[in-house]
Amino acid sequence: MRDILDRAPKLAALVVGDVCLDRWCRYDPELAEASRETGIPRLAVTSSEVTPGAAGTVANNLAALGVGRVSVLGVIGQDGHAYELRRALHQRAIETELLVESHDIQTFTYTKLINSRTGREDQPRIDFVNAATLPAAVVRVVLDRLHDVFDRFDILIVADQAESGCGGVVNEAVRTLIQELAEVYPDKVVLADSRTHIADFRNVVAKPNHIEAGRASHSLFGRLDYGALREYMASPLLLVTHGGEGVLLVTPGEERWVRTTTVEHPVDICGAGDSFAAGFSVAYAATRDALRSAEFGNRVASITIMKPGTGTASPAELLAAAR
Repeated sequence: MRDILDRAPKLAALVVGDVCLDRWCRYDPELAEASRETGIPRLAVTSSEVTPGAAGTVANNLAALGVGRVSVLGVIGQDGHAYELRRALHQRAIETELLVESHDIQTFTYTKLINSRTGREDQPRIDFVNAATLPAAVVRVVLDRLHDVFDRFDILIVADQAESGCGGVVNEAVRTLIQELAEVYPDKVVLADSRTHIADFRNVVAKPNHIEAGRASHSLFGRLDYGALREYMASPLLLVTHGGEGVLLVTPGEERWVRTTTVEHPVDICGAGDSFAAGFSVAYAATRDALRSAEFGNRVASITIMKPGTGTASPAELLAAAR
């Protein structure tokens, strides 16, 4: 573990995909007086915090692990949420120069309402989403920037968060370019994480969870067959995460479990897959050992799920947990 952490500052990582803003708003139910004009009860937010979400969560985990250079490539609007997102990324020493701004979209934002009396998220989430596909001119800029900077990074992680088919950054053109670049630069660690399109990637390390992998496998073959899914994707390594059970490593001709230590009463499992992806990618870039890298990713996730929200794991915390 110390070898991996010592190597991290020498690495450069790029996260491509849906860079979002997470807004954590605490409201006081005792202040829910009705509006004088409409009579509609209000939710009285008394404090709020913002953090990078989705691809930003992955980048935040990479930075916390001590990766020397972390950058994000995605699309944001020209709005207040974009300002807050850039500021949150800068506070974590994450580069934002590759972000593409467009007045035609709004910044993808999750707003989570937490009861300050109970500490629980108990109201419907308010999301700022884009109902239409990205403008062609915006996609062209994303493709150009990805092509121009790919060779400057040791690690590329694809964070494909969008599920509706609209507004997501990682479309067919982006996936095709990533496949082509991965073939040209086989020394790079390229890992794809996608909620609904994992089977559309080729020639990259793929990290679906068991639900996503199962859905893709049944859609393609009418059965659960991780080996066939890996072969269909021409993936050198398929990582099927199973939450608290660990991860199944699927390579040509072999499936191998890497179990994780059971964590009693996790605080918040949101972002566990993102923290695993970050940890695995750093370790794999340092060692090219899939087993050690999966163990490292599991350790990172076991720390982040004991923190509220989308937590991170520092080198000090990892070393302390290993004692």
